[in-house]
Amino acid sequence: MIGVGLYTRKQASSVDGFVLGGRAVGPWLTAFAFGTSYFSAVVFVGYAGQFGWKYGLSSSWIGIGNAVIGSLLAWIILGKRTKLMTQHIESRTMPDFFGTRFQDQGLRVAASIIAFVFLIPYTAGVYKGISTLFEMGFGIPYEYCVIIMAVLTAVYVILGGYKATAMNDFIQGIIMLFGIVAVIAAVLSAQGGLTEAVAKLAAVPADSVGDGSAAGEPGVFASWFGPDPWGLLGVVILTSLGTWGLPQMVGKFYSITDESAIRRGTIISTVFALIVAGGCYFLGGFGRLYDPVVVDGKIAFDSIVPAMLVTLPDVLIALVVLLVLSASMSTLASLVLTSSSTMTLDLIYRDKKSLPGEVEEGTIDDVVAERIERRKVVVMRVLIMFFIAISLLIALNPPTFIAQLMGISWGALAGAFLAPFMLGLYWRGVTTASVWACFIWGVGFTVVNMLLGNPVNPINCGAIAMLGGFPVVWIVSLLTKKLPADTVSQMFQCYKK
Repeated sequence: MIGVGLYTRKQASSVDGFVLGGRAVGPWLTAFAFGTSYFSAVVFVGYAGQFGWKYGLSSSWIGIGNAVIGSLLAWIILGKRTKLMTQHIESRTMPDFFGTRFQDQGLRVAASIIAFVFLIPYTAGVYKGISTLFEMGFGIPYEYCVIIMAVLTAVYVILGGYKATAMNDFIQGIIMLFGIVAVIAAVLSAQGGLTEAVAKLAAVPADSVGDGSAAGEPGVFASWFGPDPWGLLGVVILTSLGTWGLPQMVGKFYSITDESAIRRGTIISTVFALIVAGGCYFLGGFGRLYDPVVVDGKIAFDSIVPAMLVTLPDVLIALVVLLVLSASMSTLASLVLTSSSTMTLDLIYRDKKSLPGEVEEGTIDDVVAERIERRKVVVMRVLIMFFIAISLLIALNPPTFIAQLMGISWGALAGAFLAPFMLGLYWRGVTTASVWACFIWGVGFTVVNMLLGNPVNPINCGAIAMLGGFPVVWIVSLLTKKLPADTVSQMFQCYKK
């Protein structure tokens, strides 16, 4: 990993090189970067354990939804348009896109603050998954693993920027693919094979789920849609549609080389998600065949997957350690790079942006411009160390259940960003006021729900925040002042080339 950082450091001397890999990253690296940023210890330990316990084998639909909606449709609907428009308006980050596309630098500042604040719970969730696995599953003090992970990540991201992150994501993604297949095979073998494991699961009586109608019915955890199909649908929406509005995910489309690379990347990313996410949730579906840890009368969901893995042979436990570290390092690298670039480009150095074709007044000479570029890269590198230090502090005092943390983080970010970003790529009629309204809706709904003690389950709250953003943007856009027609036409010129 450090070798990759050293190899790519020459390409990380400019802002475009450091943040976007010079917008010349191929389909394999981009697809694996997308997939490994998507799936971390949060999915492998937290989500797979919690939702596998709750829905049984039907939790596999979450992995299928992640592959079809979160990867395939995300690439088809967002990939090409994101690449073309962000390159055309010279946008490097998602907040930068909002500021330039909707002609309001206040949006740029607000989006960067939202991204910074709500990426922190995400980071906490990544570390929480690692802490549970290493402490409860393997008896390894997780502090050592977390520190090693943080230091390695810091070194290669600071040296090589996005290109180093993408290349290491590819290496880590291969480990994840082999690891999840080997672990599933070993766990099923320990249960007497697939048929025997499913038969054992079918014999488990259901708890009282939802309205209690499934209580006592055997076989429900081995059924197609499980004991609570509507609850399952909410999880599919949150974990699949959420990627469309997360800055660290959408940013991958900024850097890909060209349209043919997007087509190939779509297939690679979908297959990767199907194996990794589908495998994780399929594995978690057998969680009820193991005894979980009960704390204060409640099941510790984060203990379910470690309980499944602790009986594996030593060589497979080593593979699981590599699998979880790889998954988590790739996500951490993506998060800190997104946070530092957003903070640097959208808060500290807020350039006055001009649209393609416009002439900037008082342009600075090349020497000064190059000096400013280098200074921005230095600031980003310093901030990466700062964000990794913050994430370490969170890691050493990890908070509540992973899934709830993720629900809050994904709900606020995707609730605020998804609708205006997606509609802004397709519809000329989106207004600046509608983007502000969606920011307030996504963050407000998620935070108010949290402050009231989560009357709406955080998972469902996140799904409602995302879907609710679309009518908010549409209705407010119909009622408020439109952007100048010539300005919007200039932006949409990129799709006619």
